[in-house]
Amino acid sequence: MARIGYARTSTTDQNLAAQIAALRNAGCEVIREEQKSGASLEGRPQLMTILDFIHAGETLVITRIDRLARSLRDLQVIVDRLKAKGAHLVATEQPVDTSTAAGKAFFDMLGVFAEFETNLRRERQAEGIAAARKRGIYKGRPPKIDRAEILLRLQKGQGPSKIARDLAISRGTVYQVRNGASE
Repeated sequence: MARIGYARTSTTDQNLAAQIAALRNAGCEVIREEQKSGASLEGRPQLMTILDFIHAGETLVITRIDRLARSLRDLQVIVDRLKAKGAHLVATEQPVDTSTAAGKAFFDMLGVFAEFETNLRRERQAEGIAAARKRGIYKGRPPKIDRAEILLRLQKGQGPSKIARDLAISRGTVYQVRNGASE
């Protein structure tokens, strides 16, 4: 039966070549690749195409579980979709084969660690931002809305709906600016 490869990196700065070579060595004739974050299943059309079109008896092949998803919930969603179609999941660098009980158990453990790693990274990032704010060197991203423009339009008598439509923002943002809420 067919083996379909999936390669992913988080950014375009990272190289997919090693994953693609490993997937070809694993017998994958079709390999879909994308450079998107694994933090969510959103915005990953190549993976969704595989999950939509994989057939019974076929196998989705990846190099490592963290290439598939970074949350246990997303991993379980993927495996459930594969299972519903009668397809399997295999990782080339980890002993994962969801067609066996032991492989499924190991898969779940790897998913827990992938999610743990993501959560640790988020905590370190939040701590770094808090420390930078304390030192006064973190400014955050520049504001996306022009508060002065909103206030000017309100003074001219324009309604929140028209302002929101014209500036491509939500009415709630217009109300927040009108009521003096901070960004």
